[in-house]
Amino acid sequence: MNTPTLIALLIIAALLALLIAFFIRQMLRGWLHRAQRQVEMIGSMPPLPDTVGPPIIPATKGLYVGSTIAPSWQDRIAVGDLGFRSKAVLTRYPEGIMLQRTGAGPIWIPDESITAIRTERGIAGKALTHEGILAIRWKLPSGTEIDTGFRGDDRRELANWTEEVV
Repeated sequence: MNTPTLIALLIIAALLALLIAFFIRQMLRGWLHRAQRQVEMIGSMPPLPDTVGPPIIPATKGLYVGSTIAPSWQDRIAVGDLGFRSKAVLTRYPEGIMLQRTGAGPIWIPDESITAIRTERGIAGKALTHEGILAIRWKLPSGTEIDTGFRGDDRRELANWTEEVV
């Protein structure tokens, strides 16, 4: 390979690296701007209870796919760690629903805040060919209604959640 060709390739590689870095920076800025717009709307999360009764629905293992502002299934919440997917365990108690996530804090959904529990084909950018995502619609203390998505490892266990009277 001659020297001018090598120099041209190095210049092209450097420009390509700069272009990729620019696009990654713009994506991060967009995520941060979304979080800034949502921070007041979301407010604080409900506090964890001191004690809970025996589980009504036993622990269901799966994936927390994220939370969205209702009714838009693609308007992902970027505040805190609510927008990040993680392995999770979902358990229903008489006082509410506990969503324990790996690598993130737990989410407590008080029973009086729950407005609907249903299955969906998609939420928070996660779409399936079948209704395999459990969507829990509930109101935050700020009054904002959100959908929290959970995909169970075993889809048959989701029937326990949708048959439950809310």
